[in-house]
Amino acid sequence: MTEKAAGLVISTILKHDAKITSYKIALLRAINDVVLSFPDLRSYCQDIAIPLRLLAEFWVAYYWGFAQLDRPIWQGQRAITSRERALSVDNQRKNDMAFRPALTRFRALWEQSLGSVSRPSDGFFVMNELRVPRKRKTYSPPLLDAYQQVLKDISKTLEMPIQYAGPGNWTVFEKPKQFKELNDRTIAVPSTQPHEKCLVVKAELWQVFREMSLWVEALCIHEWCLFTESVKQDDSSLDRGHIYKLLTDRPDNRRPLTWERNKIDLLILEGNTFICPWTQREIIQGVAYDLDHLLPVSVYPINELWNLVPADPKFNSHVKRDRLPTIERLQQAQPYFELAYSQYNASKSLSHVLQEDAAIRFSRLRQDLFAASLAHAVVDFIEQVAETRNLSRFG
Repeated sequence: MTEKAAGLVISTILKHDAKITSYKIALLRAINDVVLSFPDLRSYCQDIAIPLRLLAEFWVAYYWGFAQLDRPIWQGQRAITSRERALSVDNQRKNDMAFRPALTRFRALWEQSLGSVSRPSDGFFVMNELRVPRKRKTYSPPLLDAYQQVLKDISKTLEMPIQYAGPGNWTVFEKPKQFKELNDRTIAVPSTQPHEKCLVVKAELWQVFREMSLWVEALCIHEWCLFTESVKQDDSSLDRGHIYKLLTDRPDNRRPLTWERNKIDLLILEGNTFICPWTQREIIQGVAYDLDHLLPVSVYPINELWNLVPADPKFNSHVKRDRLPTIERLQQAQPYFELAYSQYNASKSLSHVLQEDAAIRFSRLRQDLFAASLAHAVVDFIEQVAETRNLSRFG
């Protein structure tokens, strides 16, 4: 498959494939987000294995806004009579999300734990919270069990759009297999386990997703809005504008970084110095600082430790905000990323956390030069995200 042919595959699935649910659209959007989430895999130029579990996590984020208990937004073409509707609520799920019951139950548990109604973007927030082991431990077993059930149900559902994407069966993607059953030339995304069932994305298709990420996301969202608007809904006032808001809502930084800040405060108290990567201002005991998300939460809600670096609060709040630095500013900042990672890695309490969080995201880190290689990988990651998403930047 050439890159040109791979591009036609994506557009044909989105524009012309028959769709009785929004699954195919969600599948391509999830693959696109995975490609963006692991930019260092581009250097392998090989087929990439994505665990169905990871794709399912993104589906939790996408479908979150459609799984309100009191106002469901149906995701499948339904042809049911008023008599059928009166007889059973199950008939209303005909061709709808097979995992709706599990996702609705999980969302209800999440709102109960928050003590308030969640936002559409909480799906993204949940996905990233529960990926990080130390954060996952802070949630109750019933909530975690419910989340695992959602991922299990979605992973099973995913095989349908994988099978029927494109003309015929298994024509674009092969049938998912456990990673240990795949050939040695297939590379897995970080954190993939040998027993996990994976979707294999051909190298040419991966490259097209990487180069056309912004276009793919925009087309996915556009087609998803049109599709959902075409589905008969219980709420006749629902239009594509409302659907668009649900599909594009992004979280703010509502999660307090108390644990991380306490650990860094202790390092500063012990005499370790950090330097703001943007102003080169020393951050020492008694000096106020922000814990800056290098990749802003509005771009990716990542609270992994490598994405958190002490920074000048004035610059962070009034200059950087939700923008990304130019490549020149990134290169100037890289030594200060390395300094921060060195301080984290020398800490008994933070070293394991940093290693664990980095392993979730990056595939090529040298243990003998860990801080330096991580800083290089983070710079590359931020630059790739900025380029592929055409984001606002500061110099």
